[in-house]
Amino acid sequence: MKKISIIDYGLCNIFNVVEAFKHIGCDVIVTDESDKIKNADYLVLPGVGAFQNGMNGLNEKHLIEPIISYVEQSKPFLGICLGMQMMMSSSSEFGEALGLNLISGNVNKIPNKMENRKHKIPHIGWNNLIMNDIDIKKIFATTRRTYPVYFVHSYMASCDDPADCIAYTDYNGLKIPAIVKKYNAIGCQFHPEKSGHVGLDLLKNFIEM
Repeated sequence: MKKISIIDYGLCNIFNVVEAFKHIGCDVIVTDESDKIKNADYLVLPGVGAFQNGMNGLNEKHLIEPIISYVEQSKPFLGICLGMQMMMSSSSEFGEALGLNLISGNVNKIPNKMENRKHKIPHIGWNNLIMNDIDIKKIFATTRRTYPVYFVHSYMASCDDPADCIAYTDYNGLKIPAIVKKYNAIGCQFHPEKSGHVGLDLLKNFIEM
Protein backbone atom coordinates (compact mmCIF):
# COMPACT_ATOMS: atom_id res chain seq x y z
CA MET A 1 0.00 0.00 0.00
CA LYS A 2 1.46 3.35 -1.07
CA LYS A 3 1.86 5.92 1.73
CA ILE A 4 0.83 9.47 0.75
CA SER A 5 1.85 12.44 2.90
CA ILE A 6 -0.39 15.51 2.57
CA ILE A 7 0.93 18.84 3.83
CA ASP A 8 -1.31 20.73 6.24
CA TYR A 9 -0.41 24.42 6.40
CA GLY A 10 -3.83 25.90 7.18
CA LEU A 11 -5.12 26.61 3.64
CA CYS A 12 -6.12 23.16 2.48
CA ASN A 13 -9.34 21.42 1.65
CA ILE A 14 -7.71 18.26 2.93
CA PHE A 15 -10.74 16.00 3.43
CA ASN A 16 -11.55 15.50 -0.26
CA VAL A 17 -7.90 14.94 -1.17
CA VAL A 18 -7.50 12.38 1.61
CA GLU A 19 -10.64 10.54 0.54
CA ALA A 20 -9.57 10.47 -3.12
CA PHE A 21 -6.24 8.82 -2.25
CA LYS A 22 -7.94 6.38 0.11
CA HIS A 23 -10.37 5.53 -2.68
CA ILE A 24 -7.48 4.35 -4.88
CA GLY A 25 -6.07 2.24 -2.06
CA CYS A 26 -3.46 4.48 -0.44
CA ASP A 27 -2.44 4.89 3.17
CA VAL A 28 -2.68 8.64 3.91
CA ILE A 29 -1.10 10.80 6.59
CA VAL A 30 -1.70 14.54 7.04
CA THR A 31 1.31 16.35 8.46
CA ASP A 32 2.96 19.68 9.17
CA GLU A 33 6.14 18.08 10.55
CA SER A 34 9.41 18.78 8.76
CA ASP A 35 10.93 15.33 9.21
CA LYS A 36 7.83 13.56 7.92
CA ILE A 37 7.78 15.83 4.88
CA LYS A 38 11.47 15.32 4.07
CA ASN A 39 11.17 11.56 4.45
CA ALA A 40 7.81 11.05 2.71
CA ASP A 41 7.42 8.51 -0.08
CA TYR A 42 4.84 10.60 -1.97
CA LEU A 43 4.19 14.24 -1.05
CA VAL A 44 1.10 16.31 -1.89
CA LEU A 45 0.64 20.08 -1.48
CA PRO A 46 -3.05 20.99 -1.85
CA GLY A 47 -4.45 24.46 -1.34
CA VAL A 48 -7.18 27.01 -1.86
CA GLY A 49 -7.05 30.78 -1.48
CA ALA A 50 -4.44 33.45 -2.12
CA PHE A 51 -0.81 32.82 -3.05
CA GLN A 52 0.70 35.07 -0.36
CA ASN A 53 -1.42 33.48 2.35
CA GLY A 54 -0.31 30.05 1.20
CA MET A 55 3.37 30.93 1.23
CA ASN A 56 2.96 32.65 4.60
CA GLY A 57 1.35 29.48 5.94
CA LEU A 58 4.28 27.37 4.76
CA ASN A 59 6.78 29.88 6.11
CA GLU A 60 5.12 30.13 9.53
CA LYS A 61 5.29 26.36 9.91
CA HIS A 62 8.90 26.29 8.61
CA LEU A 63 7.93 23.95 5.78
CA ILE A 64 9.57 25.62 2.76
CA GLU A 65 13.02 24.10 3.26
CA PRO A 66 11.64 20.58 3.94
CA ILE A 67 9.53 20.70 0.76
CA ILE A 68 12.46 21.83 -1.37
CA SER A 69 14.70 19.22 0.27
CA TYR A 70 12.13 16.52 -0.52
CA VAL A 71 11.79 17.56 -4.18
CA GLU A 72 15.59 17.67 -4.60
CA GLN A 73 15.60 13.95 -3.80
CA SER A 74 13.65 13.40 -7.06
CA LYS A 75 10.75 11.81 -5.22
CA PRO A 76 7.13 12.23 -6.47
CA PHE A 77 5.53 15.57 -5.58
CA LEU A 78 2.05 16.80 -6.50
CA GLY A 79 0.76 20.37 -6.13
CA ILE A 80 -3.01 20.91 -6.44
CA CYS A 81 -4.65 24.26 -7.39
CA LEU A 82 -2.97 26.84 -5.11
CA GLY A 83 -0.38 24.15 -4.41
CA MET A 84 0.50 24.12 -8.11
CA GLN A 85 0.74 27.91 -8.22
CA MET A 86 3.09 27.95 -5.23
CA MET A 87 5.41 25.63 -7.17
CA MET A 88 6.18 28.58 -9.45
CA SER A 89 8.82 31.29 -8.90
CA SER A 90 6.50 34.16 -8.00
CA SER A 91 3.00 35.60 -8.09
CA SER A 92 1.49 39.06 -8.51
CA GLU A 93 -1.62 38.20 -6.47
CA PHE A 94 -2.12 41.00 -3.87
CA GLY A 95 1.44 42.21 -4.53
CA GLU A 96 4.59 40.41 -5.56
CA ALA A 97 5.43 37.28 -3.60
CA LEU A 98 8.02 34.57 -4.04
CA GLY A 99 7.03 30.93 -4.51
CA LEU A 100 8.84 27.63 -4.04
CA ASN A 101 10.57 28.03 -7.43
CA LEU A 102 10.26 24.33 -8.25
CA ILE A 103 9.26 25.39 -11.76
CA SER A 104 10.49 28.64 -13.28
CA GLY A 105 7.57 30.95 -14.07
CA ASN A 106 5.02 33.36 -12.67
CA VAL A 107 1.38 33.50 -11.58
CA ASN A 108 -0.83 36.36 -12.75
CA LYS A 109 -4.52 37.21 -12.84
CA ILE A 110 -6.61 35.70 -15.61
CA PRO A 111 -7.42 38.60 -17.97
CA ASN A 112 -11.07 39.58 -17.93
CA LYS A 113 -11.14 40.06 -21.70
CA MET A 114 -9.98 38.00 -24.68
CA GLU A 115 -10.33 39.59 -28.11
CA ASN A 116 -12.89 42.05 -26.70
CA ARG A 117 -14.91 39.21 -25.19
CA LYS A 118 -15.36 39.18 -21.44
CA HIS A 119 -14.85 36.08 -19.47
CA LYS A 120 -16.16 35.30 -16.06
CA ILE A 121 -13.57 35.35 -13.33
CA PRO A 122 -13.01 33.17 -11.44
CA HIS A 123 -12.80 30.33 -13.93
CA ILE A 124 -15.17 27.83 -12.31
CA GLY A 125 -16.45 24.55 -13.66
CA TRP A 126 -15.61 21.67 -15.96
CA ASN A 127 -13.22 22.13 -18.85
CA ASN A 128 -11.26 19.70 -21.03
CA LEU A 129 -7.54 19.12 -20.84
CA ILE A 130 -5.52 19.47 -24.04
CA MET A 131 -2.10 17.82 -24.08
CA ASN A 132 1.05 19.57 -25.31
CA ASP A 133 2.87 17.06 -27.53
CA ILE A 134 3.05 14.27 -24.98
CA ASP A 135 1.73 10.75 -24.78
CA ILE A 136 -1.38 11.06 -22.65
CA LYS A 137 -0.69 7.62 -21.16
CA LYS A 138 2.26 9.22 -19.34
CA ILE A 139 -0.18 11.39 -17.39
CA PHE A 140 -3.25 9.20 -17.03
CA ALA A 141 -3.59 5.57 -16.08
CA THR A 142 -6.15 4.98 -18.83
CA THR A 143 -6.83 6.50 -22.23
CA ARG A 144 -10.09 8.38 -22.80
CA ARG A 145 -11.45 10.42 -25.66
CA THR A 146 -11.97 13.53 -23.53
CA TYR A 147 -10.47 14.68 -20.25
CA PRO A 148 -12.92 16.94 -18.39
CA VAL A 149 -11.64 18.23 -15.04
CA TYR A 150 -12.92 20.72 -12.46
CA PHE A 151 -11.38 24.19 -12.06
CA VAL A 152 -11.84 26.95 -9.48
CA HIS A 153 -9.31 29.79 -9.82
CA SER A 154 -8.79 33.47 -10.67
CA TYR A 155 -5.02 33.38 -11.29
CA MET A 156 -3.05 31.31 -13.77
CA ALA A 157 0.54 30.13 -14.01
CA SER A 158 2.87 30.65 -16.95
CA CYS A 159 6.08 28.63 -17.40
CA ASP A 160 9.33 30.20 -18.57
CA ASP A 161 10.12 26.94 -20.37
CA PRO A 162 7.12 25.88 -22.52
CA ALA A 163 8.20 22.24 -22.11
CA ASP A 164 7.23 22.45 -18.41
CA CYS A 165 3.56 22.94 -19.37
CA ILE A 166 2.35 19.55 -20.47
CA ALA A 167 -1.39 20.27 -20.60
CA TYR A 168 -3.63 23.30 -20.81
CA THR A 169 -7.31 24.12 -21.00
CA ASP A 170 -8.97 26.49 -23.45
CA TYR A 171 -11.00 29.12 -21.61
CA ASN A 172 -12.76 31.25 -24.22
CA GLY A 173 -9.66 31.26 -26.40
CA LEU A 174 -7.18 31.68 -23.54
CA LYS A 175 -4.74 28.81 -23.02
CA ILE A 176 -4.50 28.25 -19.27
CA PRO A 177 -1.76 25.88 -18.09
CA ALA A 178 -3.51 22.98 -16.38
CA ILE A 179 -0.66 20.51 -15.72
CA VAL A 180 2.95 21.50 -15.18
CA LYS A 181 5.83 19.10 -14.62
CA LYS A 182 9.55 19.26 -13.89
CA TYR A 183 11.23 15.94 -13.29
CA ASN A 184 9.13 14.24 -10.55
CA ALA A 185 7.33 17.41 -9.46
CA ILE A 186 3.90 17.76 -11.05
CA GLY A 187 1.21 20.40 -10.54
CA CYS A 188 -2.48 20.48 -11.42
CA GLN A 189 -4.39 23.76 -11.64
CA PHE A 190 -7.63 21.77 -11.46
CA HIS A 191 -8.85 19.64 -8.56
CA PRO A 192 -8.24 15.95 -9.35
CA GLU A 193 -10.10 15.01 -6.17
CA LYS A 194 -13.23 16.66 -7.63
CA SER A 195 -12.71 15.56 -11.24
CA GLY A 196 -14.32 12.12 -11.20
CA HIS A 197 -12.66 9.24 -13.02
CA VAL A 198 -10.24 11.50 -14.91
CA GLY A 199 -8.91 12.96 -11.66
CA LEU A 200 -8.62 9.51 -10.08
CA ASP A 201 -6.74 8.31 -13.17
CA LEU A 202 -4.18 11.06 -12.65
CA LEU A 203 -3.77 10.20 -8.95
CA LYS A 204 -3.32 6.51 -9.85
CA ASN A 205 -0.58 7.44 -12.28
CA PHE A 206 1.06 9.74 -9.70
CA ILE A 207 1.45 6.90 -7.21
CA GLU A 208 3.20 4.85 -9.90
CA MET A 209 5.89 7.52 -10.48
